Amino acid sequence: MKGKIVTFGEVLLRLSKSGRKRLFQSGDFVENFGGSEANVAVSLSTMGDHVQYVTRLPDNLMGKSVQMTLRNFNVNTDSIIWGGDRLGSYYFEEAAAMRNSSVVYDRNDSSFYSITPHVIDWDAIFSDASIYHFSGISCAISRDALDATWESVKKAGTARILISFDINYRKNLWKFGVDAQDILQIMAQHADIIFGDQGEYEVISGIPHIPFDAIDSDYPIDYNGYHDYFDQVQKMYPKCKIFVMAVRNQIASTHHTLTGLLYIQGKLYTTRIYDISPIVDPMGVGDAFIAAYLHAYQHWEDDPQHCLDFSLTASALKNTIPGDFNLNTEGEIEKVMNARGPIVYEVE
Repeated sequence: MKGKIVTFGEVLLRLSKSGRKRLFQSGDFVENFGGSEANVAVSLSTMGDHVQYVTRLPDNLMGKSVQMTLRNFNVNTDSIIWGGDRLGSYYFEEAAAMRNSSVVYDRNDSSFYSITPHVIDWDAIFSDASIYHFSGISCAISRDALDATWESVKKAGTARILISFDINYRKNLWKFGVDAQDILQIMAQHADIIFGDQGEYEVISGIPHIPFDAIDSDYPIDYNGYHDYFDQVQKMYPKCKIFVMAVRNQIASTHHTLTGLLYIQGKLYTTRIYDISPIVDPMGVGDAFIAAYLHAYQHWEDDPQHCLDFSLTASALKNTIPGDFNLNTEGEIEKVMNARGPIVYEVE
C-alpha cells in the first residue's frame, strides 16, 4: 500500500546552549525547528514519501520560516492554516555525564495552542491519503488543541484511512483539567497502529513495563514476557492491528542501547540491539522510528521483520545527527541495517 501520509501537530522553535552548557550559563543559543509530527514528516519526505503536514502557524516571519524549512525538505505545506500571534518554543538543556537533560516549554497561547475544530478541511486532506499520523502531544497542549485533534481522528475514521497514533505522553503538559491517561486511552481505541516506549505503553495499559537493562548488544530479550504483555494490550485495544515499541536503556548521557518490538495479530517480532556511543543528539529518535516504520509498512507490508529492522536502524542513526530531524535516506538506512554483527557507533 502506497499513498499520501498526513501528519498533524505543533512545530516548535528549539533553543539550546552550545557545548552542553546549562541554560543559565552565558553564551549563544543554537536554534532548530522541531516537533514530533513535523519530525516524522521530514523523515518520511527524506526517505521519498509523499507527506502532507498540517498545523497552525503565526502569519509572521517565524511562521514563514517554519514553512520554508519544511518545504526545503519537500514536505507538502499546502494545508497549513495561519493565525495566532506566536510560535511555540522549548528550551532544551542537553545531558552531560551524570546530569540529565532538561526541557522548559514556552507554548502557552501559541498559534497551535489556540487552534480550534472546524478550521481545517479534513475531508479534502484525507481524500487521497492512506495514513494519518498524530500523537498524544497534540492532545496535551490545550483544550482547544485536544478538540481539534479529536475532530481529525473522527474524520480519519470516516475516511477509512489507516490511523497511526504515537502515545507520546508528556507529563509536563496536560494543564487544563483532563486526565491524560483517560484521553490517551480513548485515542488509542481508534488507532490501527500504536507507537510508544515502555513507559508510554504502561500509561495506556496500566501494566508495568518489562525492564530493559542492556549494557551491550548481547542482552537477551524477554521474548515470552513481551509476547504475553502485548497479548494483554491487544485485548484492551481490539481495533489496533499493529503495536510497535521502542525500547531503550540510557546507560549514560552519551551511551544508549536501543531495540524495538513489533506485535501483529498474535505474533511478536524482535530485532537486534544497537549499542550507540557517543550520542550526538537524542531528540527525535522516537519520531525517526515511527517515520521509518510507516515508510517500511507502505513498501514492505508483507515482511514485518524487514519493517522492524529498518525502523530500528533509522532510529539508531538519528542519534548521530544534530537537531530534531532524521536526515537519512532509505538507502543509507538499508546499508547500516544489512551490516553484519553488532554495530557500535563511534562518532568523532
